[in-house]
Amino acid sequence: MRAAVLGKPVGHSRSPAIHNAGYAAAGLTGWAYTAIECGEEDLAGLVGSLGPEWAGLSLTMPLKEVALGVAALVDPFAAAIGAANTLVRRPYGWHAYNTDAPGMVRALLEAGVSRTPRLALLGAGGTARAAIAAAASLAADVTVYTRRPEAAEELRPVAEALDVELTAAPWAAAAEAAAAPVVISTVPKGAADHLALADWSARPVVFDAIYDPWPTPLAAAARTAGCPIVSGLDLLLWQAVDQFELFTGAKAPVGEMRAALSGPGEGRVTD
Repeated sequence: MRAAVLGKPVGHSRSPAIHNAGYAAAGLTGWAYTAIECGEEDLAGLVGSLGPEWAGLSLTMPLKEVALGVAALVDPFAAAIGAANTLVRRPYGWHAYNTDAPGMVRALLEAGVSRTPRLALLGAGGTARAAIAAAASLAADVTVYTRRPEAAEELRPVAEALDVELTAAPWAAAAEAAAAPVVISTVPKGAADHLALADWSARPVVFDAIYDPWPTPLAAAARTAGCPIVSGLDLLLWQAVDQFELFTGAKAPVGEMRAALSGPGEGRVTD
């Protein structure tokens, strides 16, 4: 059986190492996981060309939204988020799921967060959509800080579908995020570096979705202040664990999959 991560660029993804380590540990000797370069315009054709030996696909940038259009069935949770990072072969065709949001929740649980009244969100891209879904699971209201006001409004339908109260705030006020109990940064490398100068004395849990280079200035400053830190590697692990189980039907060997993350990174989370 075969599986792969699709995206553009995707050549340095850690996903093959994680999944193949899982296959080896679970004794799935007939399974293999690879990386395939694929842009938005190529996704439908590529997916349609795959034979019955293909069990599942992981989707990274820029495919998470267009993936909904190639699926025969979309999981209601992925539909509410408006993005899917997983396609699973079923008898009726490809079924789209989103494992980013539950992956975020599991990563935050490891950091001691099971519920929180408020969450500060930096950025409004695809990972931010998953963060809003994670906020729903944590019963949290969300304040989102964006560089473009219209970007925050694009998240509002997601928040409404998941019954999350969303407040938009300007990027110039992003340092205020440090006062929230939980901070999730989904912005690109370098965009939040200035927040290293913010006042982190409230010691929130800080989840920075970047993992290479690590630590980011934001994560380093928050850690120095005593904040619990969650990285993009934690998200990469937990979303892959759910994918592994969806693809194979077997219990994921989390320890071995976690150990496979020790190699050189791709410089960004799978979004």
